[in-house]
This record gives sequence, C-alpha cells and structure tokens, in this order.
Amino acid sequence: MAIRFDGRVAIVTGAGGGLGKAHALALAARGAKLVVNDFDARSDGQGGAIGAAQAVAAEIEAAGGEAMADSGSVTDPAAMEAMVAAAMARWGRVDVLVNNAGVLRDKSFGKLPLEDFRFVLDVHLMGAVICTKAVWPIMQAQNYGRIVMTTSSSGLFGNFGQSNYGAAKMALVGLMQTLSIEGAKNDIRVNCVAPTAATRMTQGLMPEPVLQLLRPEAVSPAIVALAAEDAPTRVILCAGAGAFERAYVTFTEGVFIGNKADAAEQVLARLDEISARDRETVPENAGAQTTHEATKAFMANNQNQ
Repeated sequence: MAIRFDGRVAIVTGAGGGLGKAHALALAARGAKLVVNDFDARSDGQGGAIGAAQAVAAEIEAAGGEAMADSGSVTDPAAMEAMVAAAMARWGRVDVLVNNAGVLRDKSFGKLPLEDFRFVLDVHLMGAVICTKAVWPIMQAQNYGRIVMTTSSSGLFGNFGQSNYGAAKMALVGLMQTLSIEGAKNDIRVNCVAPTAATRMTQGLMPEPVLQLLRPEAVSPAIVALAAEDAPTRVILCAGAGAFERAYVTFTEGVFIGNKADAAEQVLARLDEISARDRETVPENAGAQTTHEATKAFMANNQNQ
C-alpha cells in the first residue's frame, strides 16, 4: 500500500535547498501539508532570509499542495515556538518533524576554534532539541508523532576534520535512542537517517560523476519511510544514491574478569575475546549493560562458592 500523508502536517528544517527541499517535496507529493523552514544561510551558517523557504513553499502550492514558509533559526527557541504556533493556527496539528538543518565548519581538531565547535553543535544538536521540544507536547496530546533526526556517517564512524560535526551527529543518535523510549506510550516514533548526498555542504568535496549519483532526491525515500504511519522506531537508516543500509549501536557478549589486581592487564590481553561479535546484541535501553554485567558477576561468584 502506498505511503500517504493526507491530513498530516510536516515540518522540515533547512528545507530551502538540498536534502531538506527534496524531503519537503517528497512529503508534499504524498499529501502532507508542509512547514518549509530555512534560515537561508550559506553552508557556514551565515545569512538569513525568507527567500529560499518561500520558493519551496510556492513550488509545493503550484503543484496543488499546501505549504507555509518560515525563516527562523533552529537555534532560536522563540522562533521555533512561533513557527509551530503558526502551523497549529493554520492546520491544528503537527505530525512529522524532520530535523535536517545543518552547517559545516570543517577543520582538523588542533586548528579548530572552540567557537566553531560550539556553533556546529548549536545548530545540529541544539537545533534538533529546540525544534523537537516545540512539537513534543503537541505530539503527546494527539498521541501521534514521527520525528526524524539527521545523523551522519561522520558521527557514526568518524571523518577527518569533522570533530565538531561528528560529535553533534552522534549526539543526535543518543537523543533519538532516549526519545524513542519516552515517546513510545504516545506513539511518537523517533528515528535517524544518515544521508549521503550532493548538496551545497558537499560542494568541492567529491568528483562530479559521484555527485551526479548522489542526488538529494535519492535520500528522501528514507525520510518518507521513517515518517510514515507504519514507521519503525529507534532505527538508524543510511541512504544515498538509491542504496539503503541500517547501522546499529551494539553490545558484545564480552567476558567476566572480576575485580582482580591484574584486571587492566587482562582487559588488554583479552580484548579480541571481549570484542568478538558472534553474540552481540542491540540493547533495549541503558539498563541492559547493568543487567548483563551484574548477571555475569553473580554467575561467576556462585560458581566460585
């Protein structure tokens, strides 16, 4: 059955171009009413005007959809609350939030000014927090919500020159993990997408033939799937060039060493055994580590008695 968003209201941040625009158009094409947010900034975060967001909203309306533009910064709580209030005043609900807005200030860690580190975290991490905070009580009250965070392979796996960006993107995974647990009782499903796409943030970083494959539109099916009524929750979905993969945060079976004088030495000596992935699991929550370790200790102690 085709995924539809008729009667649903979606907010996409950073939707004036690139990935955000592609996501907004994809959701609108399937019936969603769109709040198109964009600070209309350059990739370094400078700028700010309604132009880009208005152009995308106009494109949606020209195709027969409904949309409104917003130029507020995701780092401004008052602006994001006003954006959500405007959506509520017009349509009476908010069903989908795609936290897509982002910036780059790449530089090797030794040369990276602290203000550039803070700025990237402020946009990617706190921007997502601020936007999510603005829609959370609405989604709780209506017992329905779909939130997609935009993480990155730079956060999941690391990338030279992107300590600030990678830290922010991995933090969004942690945010997703907890919010998916807290939102479950109100059918608020929270997921992450890790996109690979040619946008203004990747200009000059890849050869042209590769950029032609990495169209932003090829990522948007992941957004549509993760925002759907039948969407999963707590999924990290990678997407690019029409390919889709899933990333996991896993936990190995490990070993029990005990509180011995040479425990540190044994950890190093047995690291391959500790790292063995044949029995790894995906924990349901943070308590899984405590339970796992306490169980190992309890069983070992009983065997020694």
